[in-house]
Amino acid sequence: MFSDQYLFQFIIFFILLMSIPTFILSQFLTSPYGKHYRSNSGTTISPPFAWFLMESPTLWLTLLLFPFGQNHTNPLAYILISPFLLHYINRTIIYPIKLSQKTTNGNFPLHIALTGFVYNILNAYIQTRWVSHYANYDVDKWFWFRFVGGFVVFAIGMMMNVWADGVLVGLKSQGGGYKIPRNGLFEYVSSPNYLGEVMEWLGWALMTWSWAGLAFFVYTCSNLVPRAVSNHKWYLEKFGEDYPKSRKAVIPFLY
Repeated sequence: MFSDQYLFQFIIFFILLMSIPTFILSQFLTSPYGKHYRSNSGTTISPPFAWFLMESPTLWLTLLLFPFGQNHTNPLAYILISPFLLHYINRTIIYPIKLSQKTTNGNFPLHIALTGFVYNILNAYIQTRWVSHYANYDVDKWFWFRFVGGFVVFAIGMMMNVWADGVLVGLKSQGGGYKIPRNGLFEYVSSPNYLGEVMEWLGWALMTWSWAGLAFFVYTCSNLVPRAVSNHKWYLEKFGEDYPKSRKAVIPFLY
């Protein structure tokens, strides 16, 4: 018999479990989009449409499921889901628009976009169901303490992520191929956009204080940290002695 709670728990376990092979495989294979694109990557679509397609479930599925949760009339549930929606309004709508305005070339493998689409369906489901249905706000005496603390981490991470994406898109719009990003956090790490996103979902895990939030954070790390390392190696190979040797991949001064 179908059980929403069973499905909810199964997806959390599945995402946590898949973090292990994702991290291991990412040590040897880098998803072929952006600077890692390969001509043999199969059918491609435009990057702006790819980002819109694969991120879109985080908006439409969240809005579809939220009214069916037992917390759908609780103001705290709306407050808690707001940072999640804020990030994905930017990632699903604003970022693709900026990308389409600044760049006209590039290819994004369709299979990568579809994989991201499926993952975001699963992730949006567990995040939304936790906030709108399974979280018990009536007995959570630490809600505001965790929310404020987590939101500070989230907000700092999102500002870093949006700023770094803006710098990278701006460099693409100049034409002439890839360039070395300069200034700000780029003087410390090669991928401050990924550092920012990791911080966002760490903040989200603190705000929700849930297995769903933890699964999201763990999978984000398993996916983005190895990609940041691959980006760092790519910059070093492409620019050689011109690339700042003091930069780390994703964590300033450490890694």
